[in-house]
Amino acid sequence: MPVNKILLVDDSPTHLNNLKNAVEDVGAQIITANSGAEAVDKCRAEHPDLVFMDIVMDDIDGYNACRELSKDDSTSHIPIIFVTTKNNRADRLWAEKQGARALITKPYTKEQIVEQVDRFR
Repeated sequence: MPVNKILLVDDSPTHLNNLKNAVEDVGAQIITANSGAEAVDKCRAEHPDLVFMDIVMDDIDGYNACRELSKDDSTSHIPIIFVTTKNNRADRLWAEKQGARALITKPYTKEQIVEQVDRFR
């Protein structure tokens, strides 16, 4: 599956910019969202090929957004990768139960992000 469009989701402008810098060279169109609710709306409207999403956000957190997208037939096929400070076993298991395909812990390297993009190409 080609990865032509990637949605980056984080409520921190700094973290969002860091994610943009990590994926800028992969040759995909980059779209962004600043909240879980905006991520759900953009997934439904833009149909990205891959989503990198923070977990801890106001309004709808990443877990809830992922669960909503995973249950929607129009978006359930989109791989969601959590990028978060949460790093214990329970967080990883809960992320998987919500439908996430992977969890990357902050701070991360550009290589970790690109590796996930390559995984879904």
